[in-house]
Order: sequence, then C-alpha cells, then structure tokens
Amino acid sequence: MGFRSAIYRYMMMAAVFPAAAIVVSCGNKLKNIDADKISEAPTQVVLDMDAAQTENGQVQMRLKAKRMERYESDKNNSREVFPEGFRVLAYNEEGLLETRIVSDEALHTVTDGKEQWSAYGNVVINNYIKGEKIETDTLYWDRENKMIYTDCYVRLSSPQGFMQGYGLESDEMARDAQLLRPFDSYGILSDDSTGSGYVDTVNFIGPSVRR
Repeated sequence: MGFRSAIYRYMMMAAVFPAAAIVVSCGNKLKNIDADKISEAPTQVVLDMDAAQTENGQVQMRLKAKRMERYESDKNNSREVFPEGFRVLAYNEEGLLETRIVSDEALHTVTDGKEQWSAYGNVVINNYIKGEKIETDTLYWDRENKMIYTDCYVRLSSPQGFMQGYGLESDEMARDAQLLRPFDSYGILSDDSTGSGYVDTVNFIGPSVRR
C-alpha cells in the first residue's frame, strides 16, 4: 500500500471545517491569508492521524499528526495542510527506528500528479543509527526521488563534530547528509583522559560537504 493510500484510508473518518488558504516561504511559518480572500474550505479534516506504509507486513514509514486539513480542486491537484506539524518515523531493513522528522507545520501538495512534501518551523531530523541531528527551518521531501533538501540555514551535529551553513541534500533516511555552503564548522579528532576533545576546523570528517 502506498503512503498516500495509507493517508487517505484515515481520511475516511474526517469531518469538514472552514479554513484559510496558505502561502509559504523559507524562514517563515505557514501564513493565513486575510479572511475576506478565502475562496475555499477544506474538503476533509482528520484528527489524530496515524498512517503507516508497510511492505511484506513490515512497517517502513509512519506519519503522525494532530490535525490534517485536505483541500482539492480536482483529482490531479490537491494539498494536505498539517497546521500543528507532524512526525515522520522511518524504519530500516531490520525493522528498527532509524530516522525521525518533526516540524511545527507541514504541507503535502499534488500538482498535476507531482507530489511534494514540505515541513516548516523548528524542523529536526534525527538519524539514530548514526547519532546525527539536523536542525533547520524549512525542509522539502521528494518521495519520488527519495531525498530531502533545503536552501535554508542548517545546523548538523554528529559524534564526529558540528557543522553549520546554508543548504543541505540527503537521502530520505538522512544517511548521507551533504551540507552545501558550510561555515565555522569543526570536527572532533580524539578525546583525552579528561574527556575534552581536540578539534580541527579545517579537515572535518563528519557529514560530508558537497564539492
């Protein structure tokens, strides 16, 4: 069962409420348009969503959200708004939780059949297997190509050190995060007996920088 099909299965128990249309931008949360300009209301609202994508009986990905509002103009153009954010949990081949993505708000759009996921506000991506944490304000998730990316400011922490900069690309499991324009980053070379580490601001060998 596809991930969108899993979401739609939970939408069958939805109720309908009026809401404003939205606009988005890097560095800002989803913003309400003036009430006088509202031209449509959501066709469905789902509370306490918990949708799962499975393969051969094993959960691959899970999406949880307190509220989802669906808007649609036709079968090829629709959007789902998550005004209270969402949590995406991704599991590896052994069935272990590997990656978590959380945000204050989120948006899923389908335009002429092309799918796009976006997360806004205090976006945090954890890869628990690698011990890495990525923080940014805006994140885009391309499910067709199985990648996540942003052009906003990014903080990336790992057992090897710390990186910051603008722009990031990675596979959707955050296994190979690449910081595009880094600055003021450092790597931990080793620990001494007191537990304080030496740092190298030039040859950071943690999450990679795209050349």
